[in-house]
Amino acid sequence: MNDTATATAAGLDPATLSDLLRVAGAPDFDRLHEQIRRTGGCAAPVRLSGGTKLLDPATRTVLHAYTTDTEPGGVLRIACGNRRASRCPACAWTYAGDTYHLIRAGLVGDPTKGTPETIRDHPRVFATLTAPSFGPVHNRPGNRPCRCGTRHPEDAEELGTPLDPATYDYAGAVLWNNHASELWRYFTIYLRREIAARAGLTQKAAREQSRVSFGKVAEYQKRGAVHFHAVIRFDGPDGPDSPPPAWAHLHLLTDAIHAAATRAALEVPPTDDQPARTLRWGTQLDVQPIGAFGHGEEITEQAVASYVAKYATKAAETTGATDTAVHCRKCQGTGLSERYARPGSALSACAGCHGTGLREDLDRLAIPDHARRLMQACADLQPLYPDRPLARWAHMLGFRGHFSTKSRRYSTTLGALRQVRADYRAAQQRASLGLPGPDDHPEATLLVIAHWSYAGHGSTPGESWLAANIRRDIQLNRETAREGLHHQLALEGAAL
Repeated sequence: MNDTATATAAGLDPATLSDLLRVAGAPDFDRLHEQIRRTGGCAAPVRLSGGTKLLDPATRTVLHAYTTDTEPGGVLRIACGNRRASRCPACAWTYAGDTYHLIRAGLVGDPTKGTPETIRDHPRVFATLTAPSFGPVHNRPGNRPCRCGTRHPEDAEELGTPLDPATYDYAGAVLWNNHASELWRYFTIYLRREIAARAGLTQKAAREQSRVSFGKVAEYQKRGAVHFHAVIRFDGPDGPDSPPPAWAHLHLLTDAIHAAATRAALEVPPTDDQPARTLRWGTQLDVQPIGAFGHGEEITEQAVASYVAKYATKAAETTGATDTAVHCRKCQGTGLSERYARPGSALSACAGCHGTGLREDLDRLAIPDHARRLMQACADLQPLYPDRPLARWAHMLGFRGHFSTKSRRYSTTLGALRQVRADYRAAQQRASLGLPGPDDHPEATLLVIAHWSYAGHGSTPGESWLAANIRRDIQLNRETAREGLHHQLALEGAAL
């Protein structure tokens, strides 16, 4: 059998199979396999060259030395850390796990993460704030047919697309996405005001008696509009460590959220081609209490944490848009160049994109027409709103905010969770090398000398195939272990 036939039988193209055979036949394959496994099967690892030395500062004795000279290809591969599942499923899984623990710690409490278990007694809700309508779209309204007269299946491609693209407000949709994070900020301001008004207190007095904490995630609807899911919680004056006052009950919080969402508004001034706009939240506002122990409640702590973590790794690619930027890098999407501008003269068009602000021809991209129109609207509106980065975020349909955010006192931070993981790995490494840990000799100080340089990122076709299979094996092992744990807990529950 020739190489082409072998590759076809294995489901690989000949180039990938040839590179995979080269990788597998290399004398340092075992070490390469170990590196890829330590990254979790990262799809686009960062390659570093250099090394470290661990010294005893008193005697200048080298306790341990490491260099990448003996590594495969002379580099060390580390995980890219990308949160997007479309770019790197392995790193996205880690990011989702961190987000899950962050949200869950703010719901059930975790002393190791800075939140007491008494947090479960605090009033908290799961709120969903959506965008307004920009025109009728194909949908599935309960058991009724769509406005077009068709009962669409759940996987219908036309769901979320306009009934009449010619009359759909594409400009309003991308402007709303672009201002969504600011509208959320206005909502939080009005929320505190509404809470104080309902408690019969001044805003200062309300702040001295209570705090409002939240953790939220952004999600794209099928129509391409961003909406937010948020855990909103009442705390005492000292945050999660103190109980909220008696007046800070669930009904007051729910009522204040509805009022704040109605009041929050953002004015967008008119331009030559666009009217003045008042951006508001949509009428589809959902606020539900979060149950503490899952005794029949519709929304439980586990469900909320899992839901938020799921969407923390997704972006506009769920609507069919590209998951990479399409703006011109020379002008950062503005379409203008300051290179030849003189004082008092008009800016010239960027030579890289000829004033379009884009480096890609959207008509040539293999994306749905609705996503293409939204991305094109970002580029078309850029000259009208030069202070807004619209073309730069065209691949995000105008949205420019963080997908996962939280208030300062909600719970732990992603950085703290990553540091715990790094400390655990460092302790494993010290134990394997027989080096003293920080708890073994607290008075001792070890000196670390490190020198690293960036050597590129990504993998060869054969390495990518190997990484994908390692990632699938790790995922299968995790799912098997999880199912075994659930089965064991079920048996223990039945025995009780």
